[in-house]
Amino acid sequence: MKIYENEYFYILREPFGEYQTNCYLACNKEDETSLIIDPGINATEWVLSNAKNPLCILNTHGHFDHVWSNQELKEKLKIPLLCPYEDAFMLVNDCFSTGLPSSTPDILVGAKEKEEINTKTSQSHNINRQNTFNFGAFNVKFSTYPGHTPGCSIITLSHQKNPEEEIIFSGDFIFLNCIGRSDFPYSSHQVMLESLQSFLENIQKCKDTPIFPGHGEKTSTKSEIESIEYFIKRLSKIA
Repeated sequence: MKIYENEYFYILREPFGEYQTNCYLACNKEDETSLIIDPGINATEWVLSNAKNPLCILNTHGHFDHVWSNQELKEKLKIPLLCPYEDAFMLVNDCFSTGLPSSTPDILVGAKEKEEINTKTSQSHNINRQNTFNFGAFNVKFSTYPGHTPGCSIITLSHQKNPEEEIIFSGDFIFLNCIGRSDFPYSSHQVMLESLQSFLENIQKCKDTPIFPGHGEKTSTKSEIESIEYFIKRLSKIA
């Protein structure tokens, strides 16, 4: 389903699994290259049918319903997988014991130190402290807002021919009139509170930007200010 379009690219969305987790494709109009965001449970067939020339797989965080089809797509498409550094362990050790197929990130984004994650996984990765990348005509930026998971991130996307027009894939950090849960394993009320405060400060300085969340319908940064303020007050009482 096409849910967004501008002069240079468009966004397709399809929900998968029991939790109706949104998988997205960002598709460049000129050469039909595409980016895959959060391929969830049984997303492979849809991705293969709609991503004509995929360049990479991007994970907003490590929960099973967002990463289930990672490895299958990697093997079929021979493209790199990018995952937040702090959530790498979740791709091999699912904290919900769902039977998640293990996947191996090629790039771990936003590492604090240039070192292997020997304490969390025995696999080798390209540890990368940068959070901005270029894939084809797309500019990709990861911004970490932990709380839902240790590495929970939003992904900001723009086109190189129009970098001022950005969109956000918010994963399970921000939803339409809601936020991600912070009562799961490896979640934190206090850290989520701090992330919301930081995000609120950032979006108040910027123009309204479309948000495409991990579950549910799209929203925008300005539309969520009141909701975020409400959840900051609520979390302040329990954090």
